Amino acid sequence: MAPKRTIHAHHYGWDNSFRPAVRIAPGESLEFEVVDAAGGQLSPASTVDDVGRLDFARINPVSGPVYVDGAEPGDILKVSVLSFAPSGWGWTANIPGFGLLAEEFTEPALHVWRYDGHTLAPSAFGSWARVPLKPFAGTMGVAPAEPGCHSIVPPRRVGGNMDLRDIAAGSELHLPVEVAGALFSVGDTHAAQGDGEVCGTALESPMSVALRFDLVKQSPLASPRLITPGPVTRHLDERGYRVTTGIGPDLMAAARDAVRSTIDWLTRDYGMPAMDAYQLCSVCGDLRISEIVDVPNWTVSFYFPRVVLE
Repeated sequence: MAPKRTIHAHHYGWDNSFRPAVRIAPGESLEFEVVDAAGGQLSPASTVDDVGRLDFARINPVSGPVYVDGAEPGDILKVSVLSFAPSGWGWTANIPGFGLLAEEFTEPALHVWRYDGHTLAPSAFGSWARVPLKPFAGTMGVAPAEPGCHSIVPPRRVGGNMDLRDIAAGSELHLPVEVAGALFSVGDTHAAQGDGEVCGTALESPMSVALRFDLVKQSPLASPRLITPGPVTRHLDERGYRVTTGIGPDLMAAARDAVRSTIDWLTRDYGMPAMDAYQLCSVCGDLRISEIVDVPNWTVSFYFPRVVLE
């Protein structure tokens, strides 16, 4: 059933004292008009100079909050993702000081994307690549019990900025409720992202999101969990992957080594500038922990989909 109401209100930070934008009963659906992660500070006409002028107090707005009648601490809020209506444009940026390889990529960069919001055909990244799209919401969560205003940037036990790309249409997200009414909000919509979002941004894109809300009473949950409707990488699997690895006793260092190796490959074999390769890796490449038991070294792999380049 199509949502009867659309939420336009948004806020910054998680705070259980925020006044709800709407109050609903379990089983109801809502549509949210979600602002991009820059809070509307970037547009299809933006240039790299605009990245340096970003006001970080306006980063990562979320739409809501939604008060769900009957939701109590110890319940699960079940969020069913019904659909996305993408805007047709988005951006990927390197923001100095942010990202897995921040110490190596110190200059701002910006790529503005344009895509068909109806067909979701792969979107061009310069002359090098065409990236298959998979819309999802990077941030979905409920208010924490701890009083005060808490940053949206880090994910939490109650969800938030998890950047879990499989919170896509057809998926079902379960969130642990800590306050009366749950106070749910959603934001940070992406048209595409690789697992890890290694440069710190994905294909950031404003869009509308339709969600349905249900309650599972008194079923304590330690952290969010997700149920997907089927395979999750089909849009990237068609031609296999180019895989690089990082091996060592430090998972973060191994992750950096794996990503760095793919960037080196893209620059060497495709003549792609390193900054562009880094941003492309963030949008479509997947970081995986391949082995974490063979003491003292762990294996981290970076899967880059060949379909993007071929």
